[in-house]
Amino acid sequence: MTKRHITYLACSAALCGSLLGAAPATATHRVLQVHPGESIQKAVDAAQPGDTVLVLAGTYHESVRVSTPDLTLRGMGPQTVLQPAKKAGKAMPGKAAEQSCAQRGDGICVVGAKNGPVENVTVAHLTVTGFARNGLMAVGTANLNVHSVAAVKNGQWGIAEERAVHSVYRNNVARDNGDAGLFLANTVTAEQGSPDTDGTVVEHNLLEKNRIGVTVRRLRNLTVSDNSVTGNCAGLFVVGDENKPKAGRIVIADNQFVKNNKYCKKTARLSFLQGSGIVLTGAEDTLVTGNTVTGNSGKSPMSGGVVIVKSFVGATSEKNQITRNKLSDNSPADLVNQEAAKHGNTFTTNTCKKSKPAGLC
Repeated sequence: MTKRHITYLACSAALCGSLLGAAPATATHRVLQVHPGESIQKAVDAAQPGDTVLVLAGTYHESVRVSTPDLTLRGMGPQTVLQPAKKAGKAMPGKAAEQSCAQRGDGICVVGAKNGPVENVTVAHLTVTGFARNGLMAVGTANLNVHSVAAVKNGQWGIAEERAVHSVYRNNVARDNGDAGLFLANTVTAEQGSPDTDGTVVEHNLLEKNRIGVTVRRLRNLTVSDNSVTGNCAGLFVVGDENKPKAGRIVIADNQFVKNNKYCKKTARLSFLQGSGIVLTGAEDTLVTGNTVTGNSGKSPMSGGVVIVKSFVGATSEKNQITRNKLSDNSPADLVNQEAAKHGNTFTTNTCKKSKPAGLC
């Protein structure tokens, strides 16, 4: 981990000290401390909107479900660690809904109600590791803020969301997760068009040694910028399909996609992955600009620096702009466009040596 990303995860002494010594300023804002051996879930259940649940340094063997709006769940940095319960099926504190978070194999669940999203939840300064499914899963949220979280060695996704708007994922580390380090989707279980995220932001994250660094599936209007994406099988996937509207209106800017050359075997929907920097599949109106894409090399149908390709179900990628990127040492080429010229994907002012077809550099 670089010094920069250690800084991201470190809770400053001034901040943590102020929280530790804080007394309730008003009845509507309290700091509820959780010590090693105590239940995080019990503190979350006792919290009211506006409260902070401060989890002190230590290892906590439990899953946590958050459904209270305006709640902050904060650790002390990398020293606050959530891991699965030591015994499979061990009863967790709280109601049946909290039980289901653990039973699904998730570490932290931020969950809205059927009649509306849970708003303004913050999760920060902690580590979630070793969960069978996801480190952090958010469903039905608005204005979710996840920062300085390390999601490490979880079975599926490190940090994931569905049915969420206006989220911010900043200064997180997602490493060695079974699928995507960061996974953002409209919905996991249903076929439908791509909703507007109202400006979700993914920035300044370190995503390494996952299957895919970042997956954006069937969403519109979000930004992925200034991230470091390395050592994955593929750096970033923007995925659309035949449903309308398509995935699109996405800005991918100023990221570093370096040596995403890990091998991942094929799945029911994708061929094997290796050596992909940025892949747009079934996407439209996406801007890819100012990125450094280097050393991504493989023989997968989606290998290369920036790759535009039809989706698994044959949906075309259209009107995407690839401009002002620096690409080098990507194989089979720095720029790969598998779509017909009539679909209006443009390649301008990129620094590169080889493209398929020729002439895109």
